Amino acid sequence: MAEQSQSKETPQASAQFGKSTRRRFLSRLGMASLLASTDRVLGEHARGDAAAIPEKMGAVPAVEGTIPVSLRVNGKKYDLRIDPRTTLLDCFREHLHLTGSKKGCDHGQCGACTVHVNGRRMNSCLCLAAMYQGDEITTIEGVGQPGNLHPIQEAFVAHDAYQCGYCTCGQIMSAVALLTEPCGPEDAEVKELMSGNICRCGAYQNIVEAIQSVRQNTRPEKAG
Repeated sequence: MAEQSQSKETPQASAQFGKSTRRRFLSRLGMASLLASTDRVLGEHARGDAAAIPEKMGAVPAVEGTIPVSLRVNGKKYDLRIDPRTTLLDCFREHLHLTGSKKGCDHGQCGACTVHVNGRRMNSCLCLAAMYQGDEITTIEGVGQPGNLHPIQEAFVAHDAYQCGYCTCGQIMSAVALLTEPCGPEDAEVKELMSGNICRCGAYQNIVEAIQSVRQNTRPEKAG
């Protein structure tokens, strides 16, 4: 009976031993695979860090995918390295920290990003910066400064031609350009040439009055 009992227990113990062995084997196999993959990742990361270190201390490595661009903005030359897809608007705001030009729609529909290129007004959100090397670019920062405002800027203040102010810089840039463009004397003609600039606050009439006061060489009076 003891022999039979021992013979019955032996297969069960053997099966349990085998089961435990398979589990242990699979566990160790998974751990080995994890360690192997981790070693590859860490090795590549270490090699990448080593490659990123400049050969000479103090040298600035060029960022992969960027191109050298030289822009002349507000009379000053800027040598930059930018992504070739960078627009003038993003270049002004993110690289030159000239934040007067606003990003409204980013589709050339609102006019908040209007700047001058060689004296001509353009939507900077639609212009690739790399295409305007050597051109004379003017942003709102180059039009006037406190204490030395452009007549259009003075007129906007005097006629309350702004409310929230988000579109104002673009409105002023278009208005300054309009002074040198062929435009009839009537308000309707000014509105037509300013139609590319949207004012969500609805200050259109005051904007037109401000522009007309400069065009007619009249000194605008501040609203009481």
